Amino acid sequence: MFRTRTPIVAALAAASLLVLAGCSSSSAPAGDAYDPDEEVTLDFAWWGNDDRATRYTDLIAKFNEEYPNITINTTFTDFPSYWEQRQVEAASGNLPDVFQFSDSYLRQYGQTGNILDLNTVTDYVDFSTFDDALLGTGRLDDKQYSLPTGFSVWANFVNDDLVAAAGLELPEGGTSYEEFDDWMASVTDATGGAPYGGTDYTQRIQVFELQLREAGKSLYTEDGELGFTEDELADFWESGAAIRDGVTIPQQQLEEISPISGFGAGRTASEMSWSNFLGGYLADSGASSISIVAPPTNDPKAKDLYRQGGLQVAISEKTEHPEAAAIFLNYVVNSPEAGEIFGTTLGFPASSSKLAGATLEGADAQVADYIESVEDRIGDTPPPAVVGYGSLEQKFWDLGKELGLGTKTVDEAVTEFFSEAQVILG
Repeated sequence: MFRTRTPIVAALAAASLLVLAGCSSSSAPAGDAYDPDEEVTLDFAWWGNDDRATRYTDLIAKFNEEYPNITINTTFTDFPSYWEQRQVEAASGNLPDVFQFSDSYLRQYGQTGNILDLNTVTDYVDFSTFDDALLGTGRLDDKQYSLPTGFSVWANFVNDDLVAAAGLELPEGGTSYEEFDDWMASVTDATGGAPYGGTDYTQRIQVFELQLREAGKSLYTEDGELGFTEDELADFWESGAAIRDGVTIPQQQLEEISPISGFGAGRTASEMSWSNFLGGYLADSGASSISIVAPPTNDPKAKDLYRQGGLQVAISEKTEHPEAAAIFLNYVVNSPEAGEIFGTTLGFPASSSKLAGATLEGADAQVADYIESVEDRIGDTPPPAVVGYGSLEQKFWDLGKELGLGTKTVDEAVTEFFSEAQVILG
């Protein structure tokens, strides 16, 4: 389930079962005095790649210069496996003390009492550095369950090296989906699939969401129901049939290189994802230059994009050391050192203090420039995701992969998704 990448991770790998087994079933008793010099060990879990592992190792080293008595044990894995493990731990009351969180799971983990209300540890966490709208991405029913490390905007990445080698020009940002499909086809034709023009973007629920927002709709309603019909989902998945037929990288190839994406492995010239992925893409692909262009849209005047504070940090309600956990969380989301080490790789810094430590040059400046360039397309942030949204997002992705492998038809995939949604949403 977990891959060991750093000395910190390696140390935990041998003892992970013992650490989990030793987790307390309740928080420290109310009223206990906090001893800032007490020797404390915290478990910290996150998803990501080797580049993120290196940055977290550096950040923890800086943290220990200031807090040598707080030992941080870390584990990491890819995004799907990460949430499978968290759900097992949540069911048994053994979540890590501190863990990377996603706003997709805010209702699911917050309403079930799995994560700590940060309002209970305000002596150790500074909220004043965040814009209220970004605080809202981790807030539910007046409880602040998590804080964002940064925010991202949906983007289209293009490997400049691969495009130049093919003798082609970069795609224009903000074109129609049909025009972008034609560009991907031109790359695949010119290279014979080495690399392919891109990845099947209809696997991503975020692209479907943008198309719904173009039409004034949303993925889900304020009442916790789906905001689209079976026909709309069928039309979306059907729209990807043409690019799945020889234009985008075959799904079987993606399965072979997982968890690295086709773009990260240099097998595709483009890929859509969140803007904070630039640093990881550069590290994975080895490309000397990657461009960020605006994703396609069928309505240039639409407010389809939004600031996503999805990558957050939360604390387990069951932690034995809420104060120490809060000190570490605050360091991750607020310290200038975090800004210096991570730049924009965890999202464009959400807090003013973290941003103050970031030197926005190179890839970080590129992300900042991109976000500014699409300002006119940024609309309102969606409401907190429905309970089970994380599972629905993963189901959407899994079914998209099956469409790519040819193991399901669009009609079968739509039926299965709505059946799953009916169970998850009740």
